[in-house]
Amino acid sequence: MALPAPHLDDRRFQDLVDDAKRLVQRRCPEWTDHNVSDPGVTLIETFAYMVDQLLYRLNRVPDRHYVKFLDLLGVAPFPPAVASTDVTFWLSAPRDAPVVVPAGTHVATVRAENVEPVTFETLDELTVPPCRLARVVTVPAGGPPTDRTGDLGGAHRVPAFADPPVAGDAVLFGLDAATPGCAVLLTTDWTVAGRGVDPTNPPLVWEALTDAGWEACPVERDTTGALNRAGEVVLHVPAGHVASAVAGHRGGWLRCRLREAAAGQPFFHAPPRLASAEAVTIGGTVAACHAELIAGETLGASEGVPGQRFTVQRAPIVAADGAIEIEVGTADGWQTWREVASFAGSGPDDRHVCVDRSSGEVRFGPAVRQADGTVRPYGATPAKGAVVRIPAYRTGGGRHGNVAARTLTVLRDPVPFVSTVTNRAAATGGVDGESLAETSVRGPLSLRTGQRAVTAEDYEQLAREAAPQVLRVRCVPAGDGSAAVRVLVVPALGEHGDADDDAARFAALRPRDEVLDRIREFLEARRCVGVRVLVEPPFYQGVTVVAQVRARPRASTSTAELRRRAVRALYDYLDPVRGGPEATGWPFGRPIQSGELHAVLQRVDGVDLVEDVRLFGADPTTGERGEAVQRIELDVSALAFSYAHQVRITG
Repeated sequence: MALPAPHLDDRRFQDLVDDAKRLVQRRCPEWTDHNVSDPGVTLIETFAYMVDQLLYRLNRVPDRHYVKFLDLLGVAPFPPAVASTDVTFWLSAPRDAPVVVPAGTHVATVRAENVEPVTFETLDELTVPPCRLARVVTVPAGGPPTDRTGDLGGAHRVPAFADPPVAGDAVLFGLDAATPGCAVLLTTDWTVAGRGVDPTNPPLVWEALTDAGWEACPVERDTTGALNRAGEVVLHVPAGHVASAVAGHRGGWLRCRLREAAAGQPFFHAPPRLASAEAVTIGGTVAACHAELIAGETLGASEGVPGQRFTVQRAPIVAADGAIEIEVGTADGWQTWREVASFAGSGPDDRHVCVDRSSGEVRFGPAVRQADGTVRPYGATPAKGAVVRIPAYRTGGGRHGNVAARTLTVLRDPVPFVSTVTNRAAATGGVDGESLAETSVRGPLSLRTGQRAVTAEDYEQLAREAAPQVLRVRCVPAGDGSAAVRVLVVPALGEHGDADDDAARFAALRPRDEVLDRIREFLEARRCVGVRVLVEPPFYQGVTVVAQVRARPRASTSTAELRRRAVRALYDYLDPVRGGPEATGWPFGRPIQSGELHAVLQRVDGVDLVEDVRLFGADPTTGERGEAVQRIELDVSALAFSYAHQVRITG
C-alpha cells in the first residue's frame, strides 16, 4: 500500500472555475452569461486548467522540499519558552547579619519514581537583611499620625484604631531599615478588644510603603485572630519597599489598615489594643526560571570567511528577553556582535549575527554576488583565528516547568542559614518548542502577515511571535467606533490545576507584566497609523456550579471519591486553558449553559443520574455570587473560570 501523498492545495479544476464565477458575480454583476459558450467563461476555464496543472505539480513536492522552502524564507521553529515563578527562602532562625542567596541557586521538585525532578535557577542575588521594630504609630482616618512607641509595655494598652473604628484607620509599624522582597515576622500581643469581627475574615489589609505608595503585602500566616490575641503575622514585603520618613522616623514602614467591610462581613465594634510588638526578617523571595545559565562558552575560532556558522553545546537557547550578544576576540580585547533578525539591512562593517535558538546555531553575515558581478558583504566577518564566544545564554524550558504551587521544596545548592525553600505560586509560561508540523502551518501565515498588523489574525500571529510562551491570543475591537484593538493574552499553565485554591489559579491566569510589555512594544512597531493597541488579559467570568447527582446503585466508588470526580470534571470543562468542547480552552464569548454541564456530569464514572444543575455568576476576587440561572452569556473578550463548585451526592 502506497503512503498517502500530502496535498498542499486540494482544489481541482472545477473548484477553480466555480471560485472564479463567484468572484465574477461579486465584482462584475453586469456579466450575466456564465454558460460554457461565453468567451469569458472559456478564458476562465483555460486559466483554471493551467492553475490545476500547477497545483498538481505543487502537490507532488515532498514535505522535505516544503520545509526547505520555509528555511530559505527564514522561517524557523520557535524555541521552548521558560516557566518562571518566585521562590521564597526561609531562614533557620533570625540573623543579626545579612544572609545572601547567590544568583544561580538551584531549587527543585522532589524526585519521584520514574520522574526526574524539575529544577529552577534563581535570576538575581537575594539579600535578607536583619531588622527590628523601631516605631509604632497610629493614624486615624483622615487624621495626623501619633507616635505610640513609648506607650507600649505600660499599664494601658495602645488602641490600634479610633473608638469606634472606621474604615481608613491604621496602625503603622516602623522598621529600622527597608526589607525589600523579604518575609517579615511581626510578633504582637493583643487583647480581646476588637469585638464583633470575624477572626477568619476580618476587614483588614496589610501594606508596605514603596516608591509608588502603599502596596499590599501577601500574608503567609496570621495567628492573631483579627488582632484579638497574642500571635504572629508573617508578611511578604514587596520588592519596592524603601526607607521613608513617617512621624519623624526614617525606615521601612508596614501598616495594618481597616478597609470597608464587604456585604455581610462583620466589622469592628471596638479597637484592638496592643501591648507589645517585635519584628524580624525570616526569609526572602526572588524570581527563578526553569532554565540553566551557561556563561562564557567558547564557540570556536574564525576562519576569516563570510557566512561562518557555530553551534552552542547546550541547544536549544530558550526564548528570553533581549537580544543575544556574541563576543569576538581581538588584539584590543573582546568585540561585541549584536543579534539581528536578518542580514537584509546589514552593511559590510556592521557587527551582526543571526541566532537560530532552536538549533543553537550562530551565523555570521554572508557575501552575496550582485547583478553587476561585484560581491557585497552583508555584515562584517571576524578576522581569521579570532576566538568566538557567547558570554551567556539559557537552555532548558518546556511545559513540564509549569509546576504547581509549593512543589519546589528541594534546595539543590546549600545556602548557609537557609533551612527550607518553596514557591508560593504556580510556575507559568513554560511552552515546548515548536514542532515541524506547527512550523509548517505557521510559515504561510507569517508570509501573509508580512510583519505588519492590519487584520485581527495579523495581531494574533505577531503576538505569538513576540512571546511564544503565551498559550492563547485573541484580538477583538476595543469598542464600537473605537480606533483601538484589544489583544487578549492567556499564559501557559501547568497540566494539573489545584481545584482547592481558586485564588492561586485566578492569579496565575494573569501574564507577567514583562510579557505584556514585550508584546505591546512588538505590535506598536507594526500597527497601522492611528490604531491604539491594548495588550491585557481577558475578562474571566467566574462560574459556580451547584449540582445534585445520584450515585450508581451498588457502585464500589465512595461518596467522597464520586464528589471529587464530579468537581474535577466541572473544573476541567470550565477552564480557560484546557476546557471547552475541544479541551483546548474555553472558547472566547461562548455562553455557559446548564444543559451542557448535565452531559459533563453524566459522563463521570459512577454517576447514575444528574438530578439538578444550577449556574451562578461569581466574582473570583471577592467571592460574591449572583442568582441561579440556566445560562450565562459571555462577552467576546470573556472566558469561563471555575469557582467553588458544589456537588451533592444522593442515592
